[in-house]
Amino acid sequence: MSAIYDFTATQANGEDISLAEFKGRVLLIVNTASKCGFTPQYEGLEALQRQFVDQGFSILAFPCNQFGGQEPGDEAQIVEFCSTRFDTTFPLFAKIDVNGANAHPLYRHLKRAASGVLGTQRVKWNFTKFLVDAEGQVVRRYGPSTKPAAIAKDIAALL
Repeated sequence: MSAIYDFTATQANGEDISLAEFKGRVLLIVNTASKCGFTPQYEGLEALQRQFVDQGFSILAFPCNQFGGQEPGDEAQIVEFCSTRFDTTFPLFAKIDVNGANAHPLYRHLKRAASGVLGTQRVKWNFTKFLVDAEGQVVRRYGPSTKPAAIAKDIAALL
């Protein structure tokens, strides 16, 4: 099974980055949206980031507009929203698709490695979360309704 380090992604600033840059860190990879009922989870995600960052943890946020058009802005607008409304410090990436023919290769991998309810691979909504261990292996998938604070014990166990 390949690790997430085999993938690259475009950051919100337009620069490509190898996910190997995160080698040795526990990660929570989340597809996000600014106009969703789950958008307040940004606050909980940032709380996890601040709680565990010095222990080798990071949130990786991938904005996605595939669910109800709830992420209509461009990258600059998304960064502005996240930084001013939620004071986020974790990496924000360029907007991607998580499902369908144009799904980002990272998300194809995440969905295969940790299927959803009843074995489905499709991401069902914004704020689906994937926990990745320090070796780059997907450990668990959490649905959108799982609050970030509920994941803290699983993160701590991997650090």
